[in-house]
Order: sequence, then structure tokens, then C-alpha cells
Amino acid sequence: MVDLRTSLGSAVLPNPLATASGCAANGRELSRFFPLSELGAVVTKSVMLAPRSGRATPRMAETPSGMLNSIGLQGPGVDAFVEHDLPWLQAQGARTIVSIAGGSIDEYAVVADRVNGAPPGSVAAVEVNISCPNVEDRGLVFACDPMAAAAAVQAARRALDPAIPVLAKLSPDVTDIVTIARACVGAGADGLTMINTVLGMVIDTGTLRPALAGVTGGLSGPAIRPVAVRCIWQVHAALPDVPILGVGGVRTGLDALQLVLAGASAVSVGTVVFNDPSAPVRVLRELHDALEERGFERFVDAVGYAHRSFEQEYA
Repeated sequence: MVDLRTSLGSAVLPNPLATASGCAANGRELSRFFPLSELGAVVTKSVMLAPRSGRATPRMAETPSGMLNSIGLQGPGVDAFVEHDLPWLQAQGARTIVSIAGGSIDEYAVVADRVNGAPPGSVAAVEVNISCPNVEDRGLVFACDPMAAAAAVQAARRALDPAIPVLAKLSPDVTDIVTIARACVGAGADGLTMINTVLGMVIDTGTLRPALAGVTGGLSGPAIRPVAVRCIWQVHAALPDVPILGVGGVRTGLDALQLVLAGASAVSVGTVVFNDPSAPVRVLRELHDALEERGFERFVDAVGYAHRSFEQEYA
């Protein structure tokens, strides 16, 4: 048997499988298919300060090897989330990584502060989703600018108990993701979530108009897995001691293993749950078997292993 224990900063997890933010709401739907306690962690949908209805429909479109979404961070707002969702998740035995978002630096700070007031033990970590437009800076996405990304992470970090690890969720839509990663770690991030969706667009050739009401959307699914592997590889090479929650196109245990070998200390499963709700526990079993077949006795020994074998070969 492979020892699957891992950690993201001070958050110790029994195994490396988590949900991906936005693909399973706050866990109630998936709990009908398997106990949430079987996962290493549940990453919630990014929550903002006030309730949001999200973008106009249509806001999802199927693409080859993936899907586009333009949901617009629909949600109940942080107060309702803390009052209703967090206690429910805690009662299920889930280790909850709360994903937060904001349109301004102050909003990140306020949302983090509200989460900080949650019942003790209900928050395993906080993921700071910085792929939001900064309403104070002409709509520039926080994750695309090192200073803006660092400011958002720092605001959240200061509002939270030091014992709660902070993960900065990075966008692949940047020229140099390592620069953004360094800025976030310098601002207090204990780890990184990589990657968020890739900005894309579909045009309906029947209506001759954009398929999404919001015009562009986030591409997820198998199509972006090579991008995720590349980003994780680059950041792990530059910051080998920083834990990474790998996300992007994972459908099988071998898919997850790619992200791990590139440097991910844990792996989120997202888009695949739309057609296979039990995918997270299936992928976990497949990852365990893949590690065992390759002679790994501990999951942590596989994290970043491709770097070591690559360096040995070309030393």
C-alpha cells in the first residue's frame, strides 16, 4: 500500500485528491455519490462578499476536449456561506479549502476576515482566487500583474489566522507565471493553486454570434492539461519548496500522476465530474495503483520526481 499522505503548507491531508473550485459547488451534490471525507480536501466555489446571480445565459459551451464557462462567480455571499455551508462541510468530515474572490483589495480583506470568523477547525486552508477583474484598476485581472496579485494575497493573508495556510490561485494567461508565483509567495502565500481556466471563446456558426452571453469564458477539461503540466513544472523548478495544488484536465489517475511528477503536492479534479460525479474517488484509486506499479511507497516521493530523473539524465 502506498502512503498517500501529503500537505499544503500546514494543512495535512490524508490523500492528495481534492475537488476543483467551481465544479462541485460546495459539496452537497457530490456527497450523494461518495462521502466527502474520503477526499483529501474539498475546494469550494469561490465566494465573494455579496450574493451574486452570475452572468446572463447562455454561459456554458462544449468544446473539443473541454468546455467553456462564463458563470460569473454566482453564489450566496460569504456570510451565508460561513453560516450554512461551512458547518455542513465540517459535519461531513470534509477538510475544506475555502476559495475566496474579490473585485478590490479591500474586498479580499473583508471576505478573508469573515472566513476567519468561521468555527474553529472548519477551514483547512484558504485559496485566494486572483483571476478576478480589479474594478479599481480598469478591470485588470489581479493574476496578470505581479503587484496586483501580491496585494490581493497580502490582504487576505493579513486578515487570516497565521495557522490557516493561504494558496494563491494562478492564471495561465500570463507571459511569465514564475514571476507571478514569486510575487504571491513573497506576499505571504504558503502555496499555489495551478492553474485556473484558460481564456477562450466560441462562435456559434448557426447564429453567427458568440456562443456565450459574456462573449469569452474559461476553458477547462483535458484540453488544458498540457498547459497545467507546463506551468506546474516551471514553478516547481523555480520554487521547489512551495507546495502546489495542481488543477487542469485531470480525468484519470495517470493524468493526476503527470501533475504530481511535474511538482504538484495535491491534485484537484474538476470538469470530469459533470459526466462522472464519482470521478474524484476513482482518480484517487487509480493514482494509488499507478504509484504502486511504479514502485513508490510514499506519495510525497513522487512529487516533482520528473525533475530529478530529467536532471540525472542530462547532468
